[in-house]
Amino acid sequence: MRRHHSTTPRTPRVLGCLLLLAAAGGLSLGPAPTAQAAAPTPLHRVVPALASVTPGGTPYRITRTTRVRADGPVEVRRIGTYLAGLLRPATGYPLPVTDRGTGGIRLRLASGDFGAEGYRLTSGAGGVTLTARTPAGLFHGVQTLRQLLPASVERKTVQPGPWQIAGGTVQDRPRYAYRGAMLDVSRHFFTVAQVKRYIDQVALYKVNELHLHISDDQGWRIAVDSWPRLASYGGSTQVGGGRGGFYTKADYREIVRYAASRYLEVVPEIDMPGHTNAALASYARLNCDGVAPPLYTGTQVGFSSLCVPKEVTYDFVDDVIRELAALTPGRYLHIGGDEAHSTSHTDYVRFMDRVQPVVARYGKTVIGWHQLTGAHPARGALAQYWGLDGTAAAEKEQVAQAARNGTGLILSPADRIYLDMKYTSATRPGTKWAGLVEVRRSYDWNPGAYLPGVPGGAVRGVEAPLWTETLATSAGLEYMAFPRLAGAAELGWSPAATHDWNAYKVRLAAQGPRWDALGIRYYRSPQVPWPAR
Repeated sequence: MRRHHSTTPRTPRVLGCLLLLAAAGGLSLGPAPTAQAAAPTPLHRVVPALASVTPGGTPYRITRTTRVRADGPVEVRRIGTYLAGLLRPATGYPLPVTDRGTGGIRLRLASGDFGAEGYRLTSGAGGVTLTARTPAGLFHGVQTLRQLLPASVERKTVQPGPWQIAGGTVQDRPRYAYRGAMLDVSRHFFTVAQVKRYIDQVALYKVNELHLHISDDQGWRIAVDSWPRLASYGGSTQVGGGRGGFYTKADYREIVRYAASRYLEVVPEIDMPGHTNAALASYARLNCDGVAPPLYTGTQVGFSSLCVPKEVTYDFVDDVIRELAALTPGRYLHIGGDEAHSTSHTDYVRFMDRVQPVVARYGKTVIGWHQLTGAHPARGALAQYWGLDGTAAAEKEQVAQAARNGTGLILSPADRIYLDMKYTSATRPGTKWAGLVEVRRSYDWNPGAYLPGVPGGAVRGVEAPLWTETLATSAGLEYMAFPRLAGAAELGWSPAATHDWNAYKVRLAAQGPRWDALGIRYYRSPQVPWPAR
């Protein structure tokens, strides 16, 4: 196994002897090494932090003869094909995917204490083996393997290598079952291709839930056959008055399919009873006065409401949820429920009491923003907390009481992991109503102890929302999401004992060259010791 090459110049006498031997055919001189081969990435230098690392032994080196062995059902072979597809462009190696042979990179399913998404990675001179109980675990293990290779492996042209994976063993599994990223496609519309790009980016960090905010005051983004003007008219604009857009049912199915191939579950959100101007503008009969308001392209909130007393409102809700649930194989359907300032408390409770059973009727579990805890959360419902560190104690206690009564919580505190918050006052995109959120602030909190009075078992996970009032391009999404999304992913995946800013910022800095290679435009926070470009 070739390790490091000496770069000490040869003496003239030794060089002369070597040249004479070469001329006589006694020595074959290959290209002179120009630099010392880089040491493999240490096993621990991964984001999210790994649960257990035991380094040791000789690294494994991927070469032209390496094969990807995928043992088991078709899903394992698909993951092997995905891995080979990631590695081929930069290595230039064929990396055939096979179900036989020894050595190389092996993916296998086996019983063991891996949980639903955990895995074990072992690496040594003879090869690398990824073992998990489920395909999802294997896929997450592939993301770790990917980060153990040089960042240049992400490039689409052949790179010099070498492609070494440090020797040792990793045992890893998530802290929380729900690890989400939310993308608001209502304020500004994003195409299927743009959503797929974001899926690939968050999958690298073992995110497993893609929450799509697909309706709001500024746009309705999903075709509904029984209410066609929702998309054709309600989806025709966006913040600032652009052309907007919507997903056909085929488009939405493609997003769901692609997300599933990256082991993300799509969680669609129809926000109601507020944040509904696009729907109200599309159908006059949804308004209490029977008059449709104009389409809205601003950024104010809290002014719209479905008409709670009207029976047609519940026909509308039933139709939308029925059609959306039929398109969505995942477990959850998000009904919003935040900032319903134009709905009285009595009407809000009445509305939520009628709508939650509709979600259950079509086989889905309700998620709502944490204002749902001011009504009567359905059995098994999840509440998504988006308040601040400084939110009133009474509001926090309302959420905690619901948690003590069995409502699960997803934590998305706005002044911690709302990815649309400005980093500093000089950040050009974004908003700052929840404050300025630098990288350390977004990382340095503990979901398990964040809300007073909440039982630890009530916290089901963490989600990083990305609202798009000020974001209209993929480059804008990436700049606001990275590097903070990586920290949110670590909070959701890694054991609490690994949480340490000083260690994290070093591992985070190592992601910079990878994002450069992937073409991700990110914020180079002065809090992070990024390597020089």
